[in-house]
Amino acid sequence: MISAFFIFNQKGEASLYVFRIQVISNSDVRSPIITLGSTSFFHVRVNNLYVVAVTKTNANAALVFEYCYRLISIAKSYFGKVDEEAVKNNFVLIYELIDEINDFGYPQNSEIDTLKSYITTESVMSSAYAAEESSKITTQATGATSWRRGDVKYKKNEAFVDVVETVNLSMSAKGTILRADVDGHIQMRAYLSGTPECKFGLNDKLVIDKNERGAGDAVELDDCRFHQCVRLNEFDATRTISFIPPDGEFELMRYRCTSNVKLPLRVIPTVNEMGTTQVSYAVTVKANFGSKLSATNVVLKIPTPLNTTTVDCKVANGKAKYVPAENLVVWKIPRIQGGQECTFTATADLTSTTVRQVWARPPIDVDFQVLMFTASGLIVRFLKVFEKNNYHSIKWVRYLTKASGSYQIRVSLSFS
Repeated sequence: MISAFFIFNQKGEASLYVFRIQVISNSDVRSPIITLGSTSFFHVRVNNLYVVAVTKTNANAALVFEYCYRLISIAKSYFGKVDEEAVKNNFVLIYELIDEINDFGYPQNSEIDTLKSYITTESVMSSAYAAEESSKITTQATGATSWRRGDVKYKKNEAFVDVVETVNLSMSAKGTILRADVDGHIQMRAYLSGTPECKFGLNDKLVIDKNERGAGDAVELDDCRFHQCVRLNEFDATRTISFIPPDGEFELMRYRCTSNVKLPLRVIPTVNEMGTTQVSYAVTVKANFGSKLSATNVVLKIPTPLNTTTVDCKVANGKAKYVPAENLVVWKIPRIQGGQECTFTATADLTSTTVRQVWARPPIDVDFQVLMFTASGLIVRFLKVFEKNNYHSIKWVRYLTKASGSYQIRVSLSFS
């Protein structure tokens, strides 16, 4: 598998000569994999360092890169920023970590919580404590739940679930949807004692496989990825997510949705060029969700021609300001209630030119956040916690749909 593992600085000091010449000193290198003869170099850049895995076999490239990135994540969890100074100061610790998560070139247990239980920055440990910890480590490393210890205790048992979705939209000037999809993930924070069994139920009408035929209102998810604690066989059979959660915060599930996407905001722009000296704007934003919900931190970035001198903005909601350095008007609305419409009107004065300048007409960018709303339609039907001590647990579920630079409406230009 992995024949050797190196960490080099950007000067290539103490590095392999061939890697320094072919990669570090070569500014034209674009591929993270370089093969020279029978040897392959897989490298990842982090700050001013090269993390390099070398192999002479036909290794699984995805696995090698996952190992490199996982090592970087583990290093960050131990000593924060990963740079040349940090590597020099923590050389012994890094050597221990690599020795622990790699046996004979094959990646092993790389769970951060597990590693931290027996690879510590403390150099002195009592023999009695060491023996007790060693017993726990053996159980954890060889058991079915290597991501969790069984002796976790909390005075108050709570589980927080956040369903977070990012909406990507590209709409034509005529209102035709060119692209609409959702990138979502379910983030969980589990503060539960013992080794609890959690059951997590999603929509009744849930389609995972595109070959399945779902009803018109079914939620169709693509590219689902789960944390290793999830029992995939049970999910395939009943669409119920069963798992023993890691302690603390973790990402339970990641998914995409490309069908039946509910757009939270509808933006209708009208831009009219009046001769060569003025452009008029009328932009309407409508909230397409229930009146009990609201969109917050709404920001519209409305482009203006390059030869704009001033913009006279009129809004009933929020504040609008012309930003000459970026050639756009920023319209900020603190809150839009469901079903509400907000209108922006403006007149931009242009520098007079003898020849009409070509304007690229960039799209309008919209940023926003909507709590307790999902664009995919995904909902959590139930969350149950079972534990042998039968304690009472408090469960919280929150939904958040947002857009940041990925919600765009193109602008058409009419002349008068």
